[in-house]
Amino acid sequence: MEDIKRLRVVELLSKTPGCDVLAKGWVRTKRGNKNVSFIALNDGSTINNIQVVCDAAVFSEDLLKDITTGACLAVWGKLVESQGKGQSVEIQASRIEIYGKADATYPLQKKGHSLEFLREIAHLRPRTNTMGAVLRIRHAMAFAIHSYFNSKGFFYLHTPLITASDCEGAGEMFQVTTMDLDNVPKTEDGKIDYSKDFFGRQTSLTVSGQLEGELGAMSLGQIYTFGPTFRAENSNTPRHLAEFWMVEPEVAFNDITDNMNLAEDFIKYLVKYALDHCMDDLKFLNDMFDKELISRLEGVINTEFVRLPYTEGVKILMESGRKFEFPVGWGIDLQSEHERYLVEEHFKKPVILTDYPKDIKAFYMKQNDDGKTVRAMDVLFPKIGEIIGGSEREESLEKLERRIAELKMDTRNLWWYIDTRRFGTAPHSGFGLGFERLLLFVTGMSNIRDVIPFPRTPKTAEF
Repeated sequence: MEDIKRLRVVELLSKTPGCDVLAKGWVRTKRGNKNVSFIALNDGSTINNIQVVCDAAVFSEDLLKDITTGACLAVWGKLVESQGKGQSVEIQASRIEIYGKADATYPLQKKGHSLEFLREIAHLRPRTNTMGAVLRIRHAMAFAIHSYFNSKGFFYLHTPLITASDCEGAGEMFQVTTMDLDNVPKTEDGKIDYSKDFFGRQTSLTVSGQLEGELGAMSLGQIYTFGPTFRAENSNTPRHLAEFWMVEPEVAFNDITDNMNLAEDFIKYLVKYALDHCMDDLKFLNDMFDKELISRLEGVINTEFVRLPYTEGVKILMESGRKFEFPVGWGIDLQSEHERYLVEEHFKKPVILTDYPKDIKAFYMKQNDDGKTVRAMDVLFPKIGEIIGGSEREESLEKLERRIAELKMDTRNLWWYIDTRRFGTAPHSGFGLGFERLLLFVTGMSNIRDVIPFPRTPKTAEF
């Protein structure tokens, strides 16, 4: 039996009984009596465990005593039809090797644990059913993103994580430095002398790969970025992280309508991929956390998204008779409660809001002829509000420079971006999908800290 190849649990559960097998994994539970023990073994390949049956006549009492919840085992035996309910096959064990014991202090004993508690032990929480399901779905969605764009002829562009420009103009960026913070070099007028820093200038972690992505679109035609982004916002909400992942396609010659079509097609593809490839995990999350999860996912792929100008959306909100926590009026940046009202109560389907007031949107968005609005688009989803934000970009050098001047932005770090409007400018559009926001929707989880392995939030950088 020594030369038997180990099979993952997901493979064992679909195998025909009658063969000798080797399984390795961690003990979820152990139960039984003095004659027989039943071990639920899981190796992370599936939400489902494989049951291992241990006859007391075959194994010493000392060995069985050391097989506790959390221990890691290798199990040799025969795959047989299961006599009990809950599984079609089980392993009749003939030999067990304990790789690692787990004593009584192992925090994931057989009982319910709150998601808040699990965040405190993020190094162990992937061993739970819930986090295992979320992380497998996270992988599937990352794979599907690359699969979608590759099939459409997009090129994956790696944009820098360290940057000297602030894409959003909000200034909420993490600084990157190698300077001795106890002895920061100063200029003659008392300011920080960044010429002494590693890059010779002030640099930060990126808030978005978009600006560099536009450079890629202006040469490769259609690109996408997919990587970590960083926002130093002091936001302690269930929807915000300081470190999160963004997917940002950018396409030359696309207008706002093309952009909306791409966003809708893209997100429907991802949701369908989850339904086609992650059903065991989705069923678990549906049963445990959100009884409407699967029906909501199916609803998205079978419906046409509403496309609505911001001005009309505000009118609907003002005439709704609903008293919102944040007052509604033309010119405000819509809050999650406003977005969710439009999606969940008024239209009962996803909504793409367009043509926002220019004063609440970024400098690079294409200005409409009314002088008040820009060709922005936000895709709003049930339960979470905004899941995608994007726009047609301003391709006019004159209008872009005027808007930058209006906002009193420092152009010294943006000269290269402005150059693209000087040398062969072209209409182009793009959007950003917050990967963790997508995962909130696909998993039915209610807190963004529970869809990323190691959340980074204000005052939290453990693990």
